[in-house]
Amino acid sequence: MKKKDLKKEENAFKPRFFSKKCSDKKCPYHGDVRLRGKSFTGVVTSDKMARTVIVSWTRRVCVPKYERYEKKKSKVAAHNPACINAKKGDVVVIQETRPLSKTKNFTVVRVLGKESKKEIVKKDILEEESKSPDKSLKDKKSVETKKETKSKEK
Repeated sequence: MKKKDLKKEENAFKPRFFSKKCSDKKCPYHGDVRLRGKSFTGVVTSDKMARTVIVSWTRRVCVPKYERYEKKKSKVAAHNPACINAKKGDVVVIQETRPLSKTKNFTVVRVLGKESKKEIVKKDILEEESKSPDKSLKDKKSVETKKETKSKEK
């Protein structure tokens, strides 16, 4: 194959549908990073790092002993180019690339949309319950028992 033919194939592999331009070398559309391997769809759970997002998704794993399924969560750090700029709560598609840093092997390819607010609120409530099992009820019970013991002493 000629060099011109190779360049045409590379450009065909990279879809160019962004109106924004970015000067990021690690951008799969405007830089020199190729996409390869697996792709996943997930929700951006954190966008606090510079040009990096944490994407998570749930999956079901079969437990053959009990003939049941369990839910497991996967979390991956992905590069977030300036032309895409995914925010927390966005549903995104990520695809595997060469290692971009110690923890980043994926790049955000496109944003599919926002996660609904109801789902976000439900997830936040479930996370809070799993982290701290209702401290307020325990505190109320301990206060009530203290009052009862004081009233019995009198």
